[in-house]
Amino acid sequence: MDTYSWYSTLIKPTWSPPAWLFGPAWTVLYAIIAVSFSTVFYKAFTRQIPWIVALPFALNLIFNFAFTPLQFGLKNNLLASIDILLVLGTLIWALIALWQAAPGLRWVVYVNIPYVLWVSFATILQLTITYLNR
Repeated sequence: MDTYSWYSTLIKPTWSPPAWLFGPAWTVLYAIIAVSFSTVFYKAFTRQIPWIVALPFALNLIFNFAFTPLQFGLKNNLLASIDILLVLGTLIWALIALWQAAPGLRWVVYVNIPYVLWVSFATILQLTITYLNR
C-alpha cells in the first residue's frame, strides 16, 4: 500500500486539516528554519555563542527530518508520536537556551513562533491519530 493510501485509511479527528495544507505550511516553516537556525550555527561556529546553545537546534533538525520516514516510511504512528514530542521538546529547549544566552539573537525566537505553534498543533494531531488508530 502506498503512503497516500495508507494515510488516507487512518482515523483522523474532525479538526484535522486538509492534506494540501501541509505542503505550503512546511515550505514557509522550512524557510524560517533555514534562515534562523543557520544564523545560530554560524554564531556557534564563530564562537559568538557557546556550542551548547546550538545543540538543541541540531537535535531539532534531526528529529524533524526523522518524522517523515517514521510516519510514512515505516508507517509507525507510535514512533512518529515519540518523534514529534522530541521535535517540540528540542524546539522549546532551543528557544529558551538562545533567549537566555544571546539577547542579540532574540529575533530568532520571535521568527520561530509560527514553528512552535505548528509543531504544537502537529503534536496534538499526531498523538490523537495514534490514539484513534491503536
